[in-house]
Amino acid sequence: MSSSLFRVLALFFLGATFAVHAVAAEGVPTPDPVLDAPLAATRGERTAVLAGGCFWGVEAVFEHVKGVTRVTSGYSGGSARDADYESVSAGRTGHAEAVRITYDPSQVTYGRLLKVFFSVAHDPTQLNRQGPDVGRHYRSAIFYSGEEQKRIAESYIEQLNRAQLFKRPIVTQVAALKTFHEAESYHQNYAARHPDQPYIVIHDLPKVANLRKLLPELYAVK
Repeated sequence: MSSSLFRVLALFFLGATFAVHAVAAEGVPTPDPVLDAPLAATRGERTAVLAGGCFWGVEAVFEHVKGVTRVTSGYSGGSARDADYESVSAGRTGHAEAVRITYDPSQVTYGRLLKVFFSVAHDPTQLNRQGPDVGRHYRSAIFYSGEEQKRIAESYIEQLNRAQLFKRPIVTQVAALKTFHEAESYHQNYAARHPDQPYIVIHDLPKVANLRKLLPELYAVK
């Protein structure tokens, strides 16, 4: 059985508890980061790499964020030789399922992308899992490029922990980005191409709905 099929079928074998939790989840509206990069004066292109469980749902959320021009699903945290879905899903490669977000810094800041990440894209208090998906390759992680991204990420996590918005401590890893390997073509834009798949309906579409509901100023119809 392929790992993709297993992920879908897992819904039915892991029981209704996860499904009810996912549908009922309303997200956690987080404040703007105290420390952030200013909006750029001119249009440009920058990237952010984030991991928050299954990349299908994280990709789906950021595809609807204003200022984001492209989102690519892939693997980060391991080596090129085993950057493929079957190997990563075995949980022994060091990779996390991640997304590379390409954005216009004159339209949205890095800190506000992190606001979306922590508010609606995933649960940053779940260690090495998200909902029914279990394993270190489903960990919460920010892979930073440069000291500015590192400072903003660490400062925002500290800010959120102090605010005690979550019932448990944030476990998000902050690590330097070494490489990002694009996932197989069938993973790209997955939620948009399979909107009726049970996994997408139960776990991912509510995240996009929460973005529109909780952060309307950042939501874009695309």
